[in-house]
Amino acid sequence: MIRSLLALFLIVPLAGCASMVSSATGRMASDLSDAILEQNDPETVEAGAPAYLLLIDGLIRDNPKSEDLLRSGAKLYGAYASVFVKDAERAQRLTSKSRDYADRALCRHRTELCGLGHRPYDNYRAALAGLGKDDVPALYTFTSAWAGWIQTNSGDWNAVADLAKVRAGMERVIELDESYEHGSAHLYLGVMTTLLPPALGGKPEEGRSHFERAVILSQGRDLMVKVEYARRYARLVFDRPLHDRLLNEVLQAPASEPGLTLNNTLAQRAARELLKSADSYF
Repeated sequence: MIRSLLALFLIVPLAGCASMVSSATGRMASDLSDAILEQNDPETVEAGAPAYLLLIDGLIRDNPKSEDLLRSGAKLYGAYASVFVKDAERAQRLTSKSRDYADRALCRHRTELCGLGHRPYDNYRAALAGLGKDDVPALYTFTSAWAGWIQTNSGDWNAVADLAKVRAGMERVIELDESYEHGSAHLYLGVMTTLLPPALGGKPEEGRSHFERAVILSQGRDLMVKVEYARRYARLVFDRPLHDRLLNEVLQAPASEPGLTLNNTLAQRAARELLKSADSYF
């Protein structure tokens, strides 16, 4: 779920936060978002994120009905947990908060969607069918936060059982606007369908189609897509030539891309690690 890191934004020091309250979801939020996405030093992001976790909690406490702030909190908590937190129990706490914020944001977006994740599957699918393109940001945030929570609770079969709902949510995002967030719903589905080998119910070729579509929709600029394509699909089917080709393409591409520099910097680090371990894997 490392792709969720793209959602990190508004990393600011605690000093002066009061003056930001009225503009937290306005132009300042946009400018700060752009700045963090252009950061090529992940350590700077890691160092600044904890301060903002506290800040976003305070802003939400003062503005509990703000869908934008709730979505921001969901994204930041989920991204920080998935990328930087190694302790399992801590990651579970953080992704639980991410999921809670995302659930509340969806409820603020449309009251008839309150408690959506707890509904029986058929009822859940019926609710998804009633959504439109304007609902995509709220649905994507909700579904990706849920996926992050499942990842940190993978030892709980009740949590894992929710993957079917997460998949249905991402499929609905694709039906409504597959280009949203550079086609990242396809990336999520690519990962989900390659979690298991075919003998255990995995669908690697379906996953490959999703990865390739994500490459097209991002115009090859989102390097993390190729990293996950290599990690999830090429390794699963033991395709060493594809694995090495994808990762070398990542390393040869420029990391600096509008809105993707941070993500691509992380992708290149991951590509080096995967290539380093390739001889022992294949």
